Amino acid sequence: MMKKPLWMNVLSLLIVSCLTLLAGCGNKETKAAVEKVTNVRVQAAGTMSVRPYVTAVGTLMPDEQVTASSEVDGIMRSVAADEGTVVSKGQLLAAVDDTDYRLEVQRADAALKQATATVENTLLEYKRKEALYKEELVTKQQFDDVSTRRSLVTADLERARATLSLAKEKLAKTKIYSPLGGVVKEKNVSPGDYVKSATPLFTIIRIAPLKLDFTVAEKDAGRIKTGQEVRFIVDAAPDREFGGRVSLIYPNLEEKTRTLKVEAVVPNHDRFLKPGFFARVTLYLGPPRAAVVVPLNSILYEESTTKIFVVEAGRAREREVKIGLKYGEMLEITEGLKDNETVVTVGQNNLAEGVKVNVAR
Repeated sequence: MMKKPLWMNVLSLLIVSCLTLLAGCGNKETKAAVEKVTNVRVQAAGTMSVRPYVTAVGTLMPDEQVTASSEVDGIMRSVAADEGTVVSKGQLLAAVDDTDYRLEVQRADAALKQATATVENTLLEYKRKEALYKEELVTKQQFDDVSTRRSLVTADLERARATLSLAKEKLAKTKIYSPLGGVVKEKNVSPGDYVKSATPLFTIIRIAPLKLDFTVAEKDAGRIKTGQEVRFIVDAAPDREFGGRVSLIYPNLEEKTRTLKVEAVVPNHDRFLKPGFFARVTLYLGPPRAAVVVPLNSILYEESTTKIFVVEAGRAREREVKIGLKYGEMLEITEGLKDNETVVTVGQNNLAEGVKVNVAR
């Protein structure tokens, strides 16, 4: 048998050595990949007192708005209020010239007096004829005539009374009074104007309290109840918060927007708030309660799934959770997490189930 040349033996040894070295390097790289450590930052899940709420935008409206109109025709003699005038219920706003109406009262009063005198005379005659008729000193026709005349003058007296009452009522209506306490929003008349019955003269609004109109989404409609607390801010005072209570829940949803209209009563003692103010509304759905919360940046969203990573024994554990409302920079976790569990807040995008982690300080 021929011996192999020396160079072939050397080459064989080199090849075996290289293969062994490459195999060893591959095992080390694989082991290093499995044991890779990911740096993260963490924060313990905490419990805080929260109040469930929904947010909305709304508009402040007058508590009540009425129109004061003229109930008689005539020349406007005087106007005692202007836009912005604060008025009380029953306060004089304007007056129509009452000359003709006073004369009508005088005529009606004179007619009533005449009718009263006629009735009195007729009654005296009736009594006299009645006595004579009983003694058969007058005919039945004569007695019937006076009886008929008594009925007619009595009816005339009632008409005269009604005419006087109507004349006095028209005279009283020449003065226009405020039907409620509030502020004059619009004035549509000036002295000297001729007005007709039913002509709108003033629009009066009540601004203490006010109404706050806003809408909530259909999904929240079932949680709204009268008496719930409302807090809101307005652009005119962004650093000041105002409050009220839900007073009315409309019985139907708006078909186009699928929203429910809600109304709240808002105190306005200092009259700072004005009808028409835009309001950013927070409607509290109940009393404060304890809730587990985590920072907003710890949440991962994957299609319809919401998850977080927690650290257990130095390794990342993936948790599917259900979230509630946002409270500042914190988010409520309603299912899937307990108080004081260690939640990954930075680096979670690089994690997978079971990955070894190093908590950065």
